[in-house]
Amino acid sequence: MAQLSGKVILVTGALGKLGLSAVRMFLERGAKVVATDLAAPEDANLRLNEPAIASYLPNDLLYIQSDARDEKQVSIAFESVQSRWGRLDGIYHNAYTQISKPAMQLTLDEWNQVLLGTLTSTFLINKYALPLLIESGGGVILNASSVLSHKVKPTCLAYGAAKAGVNQMTRVIAADYAHKGVRANALLPGDIKTEKALHTLPPSFKEAVAKMTPLGRSGTPDEVSELAAFLLSDSASYITGALLTIDGGFAL
Repeated sequence: MAQLSGKVILVTGALGKLGLSAVRMFLERGAKVVATDLAAPEDANLRLNEPAIASYLPNDLLYIQSDARDEKQVSIAFESVQSRWGRLDGIYHNAYTQISKPAMQLTLDEWNQVLLGTLTSTFLINKYALPLLIESGGGVILNASSVLSHKVKPTCLAYGAAKAGVNQMTRVIAADYAHKGVRANALLPGDIKTEKALHTLPPSFKEAVAKMTPLGRSGTPDEVSELAAFLLSDSASYITGALLTIDGGFAL
């Protein structure tokens, strides 16, 4: 049996590098996937038109244009999941906002943008997922955090603070809803690059990453998706409240 066979999983930020990899892998592992992102459906179709994904349209893949920062849009997205498949078994929340500036150069508006796009969006997605997960007999919340939630990097004040909040939110949800059959975990990726990005980056970047990372390289989106698929599967049935770092040893 496929790792995620029969499961309905919602992926936010589905057109980004981590989201698109996850959508592809979850479909291949037997899941029915609800993909949400900011792009209009006609633009999303261009991204979802690769052979490994397009073959699953429309039976096993539903795309919904939805802004994870907007409560009404989030509510409508989960209503669409309920209408289409009548259940939800897991979510993988990837949407975020990042603005990189020295701490005191951040404006209040920029600070609020990052917290809204990263922390508040997590709250909204988790809040509206929980009733449907519970109604479906339990399920999994998987929030994408970052190694920068506990590893200091200059210019990442708002993003690091927001992701630290994601960590704690995930752990509290794990404690609050374990008795309802809901598991909640967070993934903390380090430097993740697609093959295409690696080909365009200068050698100096790869050398810098190699010096900072014990495994000597950037990670790939598929490596993160492998861990995500495991945590969303029944094989991870005794894992909840965990913060799982996938960073090649960067945070050591």
